[in-house]
Amino acid sequence: MFRFENPIYLYLLLVVPVLWLFRLLADRRRTKRIKRFGDYDLVKNMMEDVSNTRPKVKFWLMTAALALLIVILARPQLGTRISREKRQGIEAIICMDISNSMLAQDVVPSRLAKSKLLVENMVDKFVNDKVGLIVYAGDAFVQLPITSDYVSAKMFMHSITPALIATQGTDIAAAIQLAMRSFTPDEKAGKAIILITDGEDHEGKALEMAKAAKEKGIRVFILGVGTQKGSVIKMPDGHYMTDNTGETVITRLNEQMCKEIAEAGSGTYIHVDNTSEAQQRLDDEISKMQKGEMESIIYSEYAEQFQAVALIVLLLLIIDILLLERDNPLFKNVSIFKKRGQEAHS
Repeated sequence: MFRFENPIYLYLLLVVPVLWLFRLLADRRRTKRIKRFGDYDLVKNMMEDVSNTRPKVKFWLMTAALALLIVILARPQLGTRISREKRQGIEAIICMDISNSMLAQDVVPSRLAKSKLLVENMVDKFVNDKVGLIVYAGDAFVQLPITSDYVSAKMFMHSITPALIATQGTDIAAAIQLAMRSFTPDEKAGKAIILITDGEDHEGKALEMAKAAKEKGIRVFILGVGTQKGSVIKMPDGHYMTDNTGETVITRLNEQMCKEIAEAGSGTYIHVDNTSEAQQRLDDEISKMQKGEMESIIYSEYAEQFQAVALIVLLLLIIDILLLERDNPLFKNVSIFKKRGQEAHS
């Protein structure tokens, strides 16, 4: 893969056509000045040591060198360097509820938006840990396999909407079961499932799955988003969600269900509201987990390629220095050049 680390500098390449325009205007003015002395071809023959081509070649050489220097400023990078590192950290699978009820705005700006912000802040504090992302509603699927690429994790987080899953509902058990299969095998690091939900489990069996995770040494943390008072669900089209009878749906946080799942999974229940308390509690709980040695594959390192471009610039500058604007007097007595000069005057 090829990229520029600082692509904004490439806008400086707009200077090149401006220089070409100035050069064209300068050549025209020079031609007009020569014509003032008399016939253009006659005056030109009288200036036998003056080359018409070499100044143009030197200009193109300098322009090319300038363009390549701008490319160097933009830092061209080629390929993805893959490296493996040993780190001490934990593995965390984030299960994000993206059912329509997460669009409720009893937590500002919405349950889903607040959850995404909380997870992004958590990932920002990760250093040597691995993170994965699962989204679920009536079904569950892996949005991002477990990785130490935090940039990708945050990028995928931004793209989460309820439209990702056509089957609505809330199947917490399916999310926990998929998360258990998504950890790196044989890693000794602490493993955590961070389940973000409003607790409206429509399918059941969530407690059984949480107990199964506990038996495998995986802790299940529950972030309950919303209020018990509840809120209407404002859909993307601006209308409020209604049930089969046409009544406006009110969604409430099922806090009791969330606490039971967290207890069954040997984890902690954390209530997410409009304060920053949930963020602090989550960070504290994650920091207490056992860290183990993990092998991480880093994909985000790129090899700098400016050296090759700099070598081309150096060659262009050397050629420009060696190339004189006038005919080189050192070659006047060389037979081949002397013969060509005589043919030019005959």
